[in-house]
Amino acid sequence: MKAVFDTKPTSIYDDDLSQHYHFPRRYLSIVERCVGDWTVLRRPRADGGNLAYFATARVSYLEPDPTVPGMSYARLSNYLEFDEPVPWRANERYAEEALRNMPQAQVGVYLRGRSVRLISDSDFSELIAAGLKRTFDPQNADKFGLPLGPITEAADAVYEVGSDLQGERVWRIEQALTNRIVRDANFRRIVCDAYDGRCAVTGLRITDENGRNEVQAAHIWAVTDGGPDIVQNGMALSGTLHWLFDRHLISLTDDLRLLIAKDKVPMELRELFVRDGEQIYLPADRKRWPHPAYIARHRAAFLTKNALEALQ
Repeated sequence: MKAVFDTKPTSIYDDDLSQHYHFPRRYLSIVERCVGDWTVLRRPRADGGNLAYFATARVSYLEPDPTVPGMSYARLSNYLEFDEPVPWRANERYAEEALRNMPQAQVGVYLRGRSVRLISDSDFSELIAAGLKRTFDPQNADKFGLPLGPITEAADAVYEVGSDLQGERVWRIEQALTNRIVRDANFRRIVCDAYDGRCAVTGLRITDENGRNEVQAAHIWAVTDGGPDIVQNGMALSGTLHWLFDRHLISLTDDLRLLIAKDKVPMELRELFVRDGEQIYLPADRKRWPHPAYIARHRAAFLTKNALEALQ
C-alpha cells in the first residue's frame, strides 16, 4: 500500500528523508503495510505557508529505534525530490481521496494525529505526474543531453489518460521512478538549477546556441556506493572538473574550500579555479549546499588516494 508521510524540518523526530523516516508506535501497523511500496512526503507547512507534497521514496524495510522505546525507522530508498512542491489542495480539490470525501471543515481535525496515511494508487499517480512534470519534459532531456527514449516512455506512463489498466500504469510509473536515466534527469535539473548553471569550481556558466548548459551534476557520494540523488549530494561541475572530482583529484574542506592534488592537476587548469583559501561557488539557498557528511566521505577518499600514491 502507498502512503503519505508528513514531516517538517523542525520535527522532533530523527528524520533523514533520503535515508529514513522516524515514527512512533501508533503508526506502526500502517507503515508495515507500506513496506516494499512507495510513499509521498508532505510538509504540514512548506515555505510560504502552503501545505505541499515535495518528494517520493520507496519504503524498504522497518526496524525499531534501538535508543528510544516505542519508536521505529522506516528505511527509505530511491528518494526523488519533486521538481516543484505540489499543493495539497488545488482548484478546490484535495490531492487525497480521504480528504475529498469529507466536509472541508472537518479536514483539519481529521489530520490531527494522522501524520501517516494510506493513499490510493490513483492519487499516487496524480501526485507523481504533478511533482515531476519538468523531469518528464522531453525538452529537459535534450537540454541535458540525456537519452530521450526512457524519458518519453516514463512520461507516457505518467500522463496516460483514460486507461482501464490502472495497475499496469502504476507499475510503469514505479519503474520510471527507479530508472537511472529518469533519476539522472531529475538530479541534473535540481543541481544545475541550484547552482544557476555555474561550475562550482571555476564559476563559469557556458551555454550553446540552443540553451544547453555545459555544466554537469556530480554526485559527491557516488550512487554506486549508496549515495542519494539529492541536491545536497551534488555539485555543478564542468566536464573536466567532474572527471577530476570523481577520481578524487580534487575535493573540499569542511568549510567548502577546494583541495587539489596539485602534482596531478595542470597549472593551466588550476588557474581557472577559485583562488586558494576561497570557498567554491555555492547555491544562493544555503539549504542546498553540499552536506558535510557527504563532503567528509569524499575527502577521506581523496586523502587516502593521494597519500597512498605519494608512498609509491
